[in-house]
Order: sequence, then structure tokens, then C-alpha cells
Amino acid sequence: MPFEIFPAMRLRRLRTNQWIRTLIAENKLAASDLVMPLFVCQNLPDVALSSKKTPQPLPFPPLSVDVLPAFVEEKILAAGLTSVALFPVIAQQNKDDQGKHALCADNVLVKAIRCLKENFPTLGVISDIALDPYTTHGHDGVIQNDDVDNDATIQILADMAVLHAQAGADVLGVSDMMDGRIHALRQGLEEKGYVQTKILSYVAKYASCLYGPFRDIVATAAAKDPGGLCKKTYQMDICNQKEALREALLDIQEGADLLMVKPGGGYLDIVSLLKQKTQHPLCVFQVSGEYAMLRAADAQGWVSYKEGLLESLMGFKRAGASVIFTYGALDAARWLKEVDR
Repeated sequence: MPFEIFPAMRLRRLRTNQWIRTLIAENKLAASDLVMPLFVCQNLPDVALSSKKTPQPLPFPPLSVDVLPAFVEEKILAAGLTSVALFPVIAQQNKDDQGKHALCADNVLVKAIRCLKENFPTLGVISDIALDPYTTHGHDGVIQNDDVDNDATIQILADMAVLHAQAGADVLGVSDMMDGRIHALRQGLEEKGYVQTKILSYVAKYASCLYGPFRDIVATAAAKDPGGLCKKTYQMDICNQKEALREALLDIQEGADLLMVKPGGGYLDIVSLLKQKTQHPLCVFQVSGEYAMLRAADAQGWVSYKEGLLESLMGFKRAGASVIFTYGALDAARWLKEVDR
């Protein structure tokens, strides 16, 4: 085929009007691609959403279970979103160094799962499988001999997974980064008959500084201390790329149904790599720090929050993500609906 040269080929011809740009767009973003993270708490007075560093670190405070159905109906479903990811805010008196409250059958996350599935059977409910919200030290597992005990932790996670499946969770978001935890969860679910419960493995959760607002809310900030035991001992090194593929292939063998890359914006190479090298549905998480930066830049008049959010989400799609977790899901869904009109 002869090489096409100017003026026979003018690439700007296909950029002239909005209708032609839309018609030939290689990637399209829809509300159904987005998942809204929601924080749930026992009582509204228990927690307060505040930050001295950013004008609006997250879109709204944690929700108590009693207001959750109204919020989902009036906000989530009305926006055209089809799924939510639930994260618990655990009262300090319910935390201990073992995270025992994670296995309590009436803890706030279990209540929230059950509440949503009873009220909205077709809503996709993704629950968080990790111990850090339940521990006083803020780590994702049981600490023994000044380290997180991998094998003791995964047994607790497996029991936690069954508890969430019993409550009705559709997908278990396994975010702890312990070795072998997907196999332990899948085995536990199969033994109890929860063969349709899906496992979303955070195969590439990097030890990032961008989790700040999230950790402030769930009170796990103490685990950030680089002077002692820190999450870098189990979360991935930000320097590594090939390791993410090794993690993904291992978790696929162990029974993962979906894969997650977290954070999003700085790790599009990882999204692209896993898209090319695996056949599993791929998710990406635009984390709290990424969202907060967009809001802060908008507040300063430097970057449009709307344009920046939609551009970043399209970047995730272009890199290969099928599903995007973002705190801007409600806003993005509303704007996308306006474009569709």
C-alpha cells in the first residue's frame, strides 16, 4: 500500500465537526463503565469529613446505613450508575490489633451490603476485603514479630469473604496484597456454596502517596509511617512493572475473576500491559488523592474539574480499562448524560 502524503491525506478532515469526531471515536465513555465508591458508618455523628490540605477531598461524608437506600435511589440510580463499591468507617471502640470486628456478623459493612441487596436486588454491590479499617495499627493484616503475618491474615480474609457473600455481595474487592489470598478466598467460597460470588483482585496495588484522603476517613493513616513497619512491605513498589504481570498471572491461576490496578493516573502503563497480556476484565481505581488534586486545581482556577475528570477517565479507557472506580462517578455520569442528549 503506497504511503499517503499531503495533500491526498489531511488528517484534520476527520476532526472538522463534533458529529464526525463522535462518530469515529476509538473509545467511548459511559455511566455503565463507572463504579462509585461509598463510605458507610454506623452513625453519622461518629465521623466527620474534613481536611486542612484540600478544599474538597471527597465528594460527600460517610453514609449511615439508614440513609443509604435513599442516597442510592436519588443519586446513584438516577445518574445511571449500576454498581457501588462499599468501604467501612469503623468506630474506634470496635478496632483492635487483630481486626476481629471484620468477622462480626452485624458490623456496618455487612449491614450495608444486606441493606442494599434487599432494597436494590439488581444493583451491583462490591465489598472491600481488607483488615486495615478494623485494626488499631491501620495495617492490612495481623502483626506478628513486627511484620504482617501473611498466612494468618489470609485465613481471616477468607472467613470475611464468606461473611460478605452471605450478606449478598456480588463482588469481593480483595485489596490487601497478601500472597495466596485469592486461592484462600476462592476455596472458602466454593466450600460454602458461593460459586457465583466474583473476586476482584487488586493485583497491582502500589504503595502510593495518593491514598491520603481515604486513609484519613477510615483512620489508617498511622500505617504510613516509613520509619517502622509500613505498607511498602506488602503493597507493590512504584518502580516495578513486570512484577504487576506476575501478580496478575498468579491471581488468575488462583481464581480471580476481575483484575484491579490502583492508583490509576500514574499507572496507565500497567493498565495497558495487563490489557495486552491477560484476558480478564480490567478495572482501574482513580484514588482519593487523584480526585482531590482535580478538585484542588479547580478551586485555584488552574484546571477545570469537569474537563480534567472526563479527560482522565477517557485515559483509563484508552489504556484498556473496562471498569473505572472514581469518586467523580456521579458528576461524570451526569455530564455524560447531558452529552447524550
